[in-house]
Amino acid sequence: MVLGFNDGVANRVPDRSFARRTTPRVISFGTFESTQLMPLGNNSLYEEYSVSFNNRKKADIDDIATFLDSGKGRTNFSFTIPDTSSGGTEKVIKVVCEEYTMSYLVDNYYSLEARLRRVYEP
Repeated sequence: MVLGFNDGVANRVPDRSFARRTTPRVISFGTFESTQLMPLGNNSLYEEYSVSFNNRKKADIDDIATFLDSGKGRTNFSFTIPDTSSGGTEKVIKVVCEEYTMSYLVDNYYSLEARLRRVYEP
């Protein structure tokens, strides 16, 4: 598998330093002296990925932006990440793009940074 995603035009591989931020979602019961924490729902880990596509040709960045725009922040797509629990292989997760920023560099070279949020399907 190739890390990243396919936008229908090509496989889009982010720069090597993409990052994952994980936040457990919990609910608290009890008093100050005796608090119990319970996971909030079945999928209580909030995962967010920061990916960059730096110094790419304008046409490539335009294709990525068009793909992300088509989802309107609510249509999920497959994103391949390293699977840290299985000896260096990859796994496919579903994500939505919450926001992205395009930078116009020089001539026909642009950059794009996106924030992807993992979504869970029943």
